[in-house]
Amino acid sequence: MAVKSQLCSVWVGSETGILKGVSLSKKQAFNFCEMSCLTRDQEVCTMAWGDPHETEVLIGCLNGRVKTFSTEKGIFTESRECGDLSQGRFTGLAVMDSSLITCVESGLLKVWNEGSSNTAEINVGTGVCRMRQNPSQRHHVATGGKENPLKLWDLQRPDKSIFTAKNVANDWLDLRVPVWVRDIAFIQDSNKIVTCTGHHQVRVYDPSSPQRRPVLETQYGEYPLTTLSLPADQASVVVGNTHGQLAILDLRKGLVRGCIKGLAGGVRGLQCHPSLPVLASCGLDRFLRVHSLKDRTLQHKVYMKSRLNCVLLSSRDLELLWLHIPQSWPAKPKLPLITKRGVCAFFGVQGLYISGSNLPVSSQSSVSCKAGTADPGGPEVTVPASAPAWKILPWLLLAVWWN
Repeated sequence: MAVKSQLCSVWVGSETGILKGVSLSKKQAFNFCEMSCLTRDQEVCTMAWGDPHETEVLIGCLNGRVKTFSTEKGIFTESRECGDLSQGRFTGLAVMDSSLITCVESGLLKVWNEGSSNTAEINVGTGVCRMRQNPSQRHHVATGGKENPLKLWDLQRPDKSIFTAKNVANDWLDLRVPVWVRDIAFIQDSNKIVTCTGHHQVRVYDPSSPQRRPVLETQYGEYPLTTLSLPADQASVVVGNTHGQLAILDLRKGLVRGCIKGLAGGVRGLQCHPSLPVLASCGLDRFLRVHSLKDRTLQHKVYMKSRLNCVLLSSRDLELLWLHIPQSWPAKPKLPLITKRGVCAFFGVQGLYISGSNLPVSSQSSVSCKAGTADPGGPEVTVPASAPAWKILPWLLLAVWWN
């Protein structure tokens, strides 16, 4: 199992309680669980990385247990009791130093200190739908839910929230607008927080300003939004709703940049890659999908056999096809290129080179070639082992024409 787990770059949790790892290069999914003792109350509610090196996956189950899975060993290494069914489902997991942070629907947020039975408890209000940790200030967490507005907490001073959002003004009928925060995200290098609601609203808050109401508000669609994620550029947000609709919204003007189609069920999990324009999504239609945020095309699609609740994306580079073409073409081509792994062959132009799928896209270095060495100053083409022929053929024809 250790070999299989090390191949996986995407992890998803299912309603049946199975942790599934996905290898995008092989288009395969692997189950990591004890099938003999699997019960319905082991449903995976939320997942998070247990360490900065992404060697551990924390899994919050419906029965109140938090399991630790080692991606290097391919086994569960720890299981601890952090709640029960009477307190509701887990709405968030996080790690601060060596402490575990949990939050449940009843509003009980706990900080579990390693090696100690003492826990710090905070009552954040009932009906919590989501708890998120600030990646740049890990002692800050945000919570929100149904009739529970956005709140920002400092775990070093947990007596009172450091920010509590104020509801927007009444609508055109002078009726109170209901509060229903479904998901939360922190904008990096900024104090702003993005939320999506069950009333198809996307709001941006700035806790550093005296204004407690949103500094930006927009709407998308007509159905409840369930989850959101911020791409690497942090200038937009990707949201998903209960009808399988995905959209990219501009956080500066509140406009829709584009929509991602193809989903057949409600979206439950979204995560953008921290450095690449890649989006992983899952939901009720039992498919894991990986889209490119550049042109919104589907890159990978894997059937997972059970309904999915959450997705966790590894920060390492994925096996995708990325094309970086400069404005001006180089001069006469010189060397034919054939990759060492035999992925494909190009009679390339000068400066056109091929990077293997196991290399970072930003490495700017080519793999060793049988027929020569390319100039790394030209455009880059990254070709995965699973690249279909129709993606390679246009470049091959272009190179032959250039010769």
